[in-house]
Order: sequence, then C-alpha cells, then structure tokens
Amino acid sequence: MDSIKDKIQKLGKTLGRKHVPDNYTDYADLRTEYEALANRDIQQLQKDGRKQRIHDIQGRSDLNSKWTFENLIEDSQDVIEAVSYAKSFIAAHEDMAWRRSGAHMMIFYGDYGRGKSHTAGAIAHELIEKYEISVLYRQLSSILDMRLFSYDFSALDNAGQKYREINEELLNVDLLILDEVCVNETMLKKNAQSWLGNVLRQRLANHKNCILITNHNLVELENAIGRYCFESIKEYDTYKVKFSGPSRRKEIIPAQPEVQTTQTNTSTTGYRPNQVK
Repeated sequence: MDSIKDKIQKLGKTLGRKHVPDNYTDYADLRTEYEALANRDIQQLQKDGRKQRIHDIQGRSDLNSKWTFENLIEDSQDVIEAVSYAKSFIAAHEDMAWRRSGAHMMIFYGDYGRGKSHTAGAIAHELIEKYEISVLYRQLSSILDMRLFSYDFSALDNAGQKYREINEELLNVDLLILDEVCVNETMLKKNAQSWLGNVLRQRLANHKNCILITNHNLVELENAIGRYCFESIKEYDTYKVKFSGPSRRKEIIPAQPEVQTTQTNTSTTGYRPNQVK
C-alpha cells in the first residue's frame, strides 16, 4: 500500500508537476510533535503555577525563612527526638486518609531557647514545599492584643477589620502554629480562655491541624489555659514533644568565675572558729 507521501508524488506527476518536494511531514508525526510541545508548555505552566502558589503561601505564613531542618543543629537527644517526631508528622501527610481522619496537634513544651519554634517552622516549610499546605504562624499574645484593640470602635487604624481577617484565617488555615502560649502568664483571663477554646474546637470540627509551643510543662499549661481549652486539646490526636537542656541562645551576660573558698582546718577536738555551741 502506497503511503500518503507516495500518493502525493503520483498526484503531482499526474498534474504535470516536474518536481514534488520531498519534505512532506506525516500527519501522525506532526500531531505527535505538536502534542509534545503542548505538553511541555503545560508542564512549564504547572511548574510556574506551583512555584507561585508556594511563594504566596510562604508570604502569608509569617514564618522565619531560617527555620529549616538544614539550619537546625541536632546535637542533643531532645532535639534528635523532636526532629524524628517532626519528620514522621510530615510524612503522614502523604496519606490522604490520615489527613481526613481527624485533627492532629503537636505540643512542643520545655525550656527557652531549645529550638521549639525553629522545629515547628521547619515542619511548616516542608509541608508548604511538598504538599502546598497553608500555614499561619502567630504568637498567642499578639493575637490577644489585636483582639483587645479590635473592641475600640473609635480607632482609626482599622484594627477591627484586621482582627476579623486574622480570626478567619485562624479558623481556616491548614496548619496553625501558636507560639509562646501563656508565656509569662500564670493563667489566661477567662474571656481569653473561652476565645482560644472556641478556636481550637472549631478547627477540630474542620479537621485542621495545630502546633502549640509553650515554656510551661503540661500540668502548668492546663492551669494556664484553663480546663475548657485543655479539654479541647484532648480531643485532638496529640503528639507531645518535650525539649530540655540549656538555652542555645548566645549569652549576653558573661558567666561569672567561680569563687574559690578556703576551708578552715578543724582540730582533733572538733572545734570550728565562730561555731555556735
């Protein structure tokens, strides 16, 4: 059977054309070539679109760009264990059934300067890069201050509208990181306890995940946020991660040299100078 190219050559000769060009491209080949070019363009558009979405999520997250696993020094057992928990939490997001199964919460608690915020930020950056998870990082005290200022209806700085926008995001973002929970606070005020408890319960109902970061131990945390809030936390699938040890932050006040004391020798009678008899 003659190919289309052969048929064109014969048709040309029949019509009296002395020369029929040989540069005919078969339709199937041409279609394959165009489809490859189109797929390449689509892939590039998808790549550019994903890059832009990740950039937008990072911009709204308020995360420190230096909070990555690459910058986290794993030089102690508590940090090593925390990173292990963190990477397991990230890997679980691969399973869509796990994501839909409920709300998950990590509680990072322990001493100042141990890397709690850094570890939480590293989790957030990974989830954004791998799964385009929306993230919001906030210090609890700053939200409570904004909430307080929003009640000043005579204010000209639009604080009320800003707070409503933040509150909406608190409820809907995929991962909410609340840092410095009850820092320097023995106990939140009752209205703040109710507000925080409601936020946690609404996120729980919508299967939204949280990371809470606090310097309190778990008993102190329950007292600080109140029973209503703590009962909300219990409803989550919780992962409790303790950080311990000295602060990693630079010392501002130099360490004082140890004072050497000279012990006075006692006699065989057991007498000591200035001893009260």
